[in-house]
Amino acid sequence: MISIPRLYPIVDEACFSSREDLANCAEELLAGGCTLLQYRNKRGDAGVMLEQARELKKRVGGAVKLIMNDRADLCLAAEFDGVHAGQDDLSPESLRGIIGPDRWLGVSTHNPGQLHEADQTSADYLAIGPVFSTSSKERPDPLVGLEGVRRARQLTQKPLVAIGGITRANAASVIEAGADSVAVISDLLRQPRKSAEEFFLVLR
Repeated sequence: MISIPRLYPIVDEACFSSREDLANCAEELLAGGCTLLQYRNKRGDAGVMLEQARELKKRVGGAVKLIMNDRADLCLAAEFDGVHAGQDDLSPESLRGIIGPDRWLGVSTHNPGQLHEADQTSADYLAIGPVFSTSSKERPDPLVGLEGVRRARQLTQKPLVAIGGITRANAASVIEAGADSVAVISDLLRQPRKSAEEFFLVLR
């Protein structure tokens, strides 16, 4: 079973004005102690995504485990360390067949049924959310709250990542509810290094 760090930053292309800004943020997160990073791009074409992903690999690869959101093909092309799938993406087993046995595979879930189903797959870790209200998705799923995290913890032995509206102010409560890690987008954008350091202080 993999060991997942307490903080799981997601670098979302939509939050940055340039590839340089995105890569700079990744470097700042690395400096703040992050060892795992997901690259997410819901609107770019494959060429743009691959460019950005290769820049990330060049700048922080080796020091940080890099996870590609959705795209197993780009995960391989950019030499990332894993892929994270949503409910509308390829099945976990299809993705596993593409990325092989050694790369990490994560799966997003939003209710007990989805989590139970994902738990039966070869996924290395499962995500549950949104825990709190979030602005990073146009059509977010219903909130699961801290009770949803507690329920998810009872349903799987796999590492559990909570996502959705998690900040330095509420992160500790999410870990206390049973999550192994918190995935964060918005609350890491301003002063990424300092923000990451403060997250690690509250997540001890």
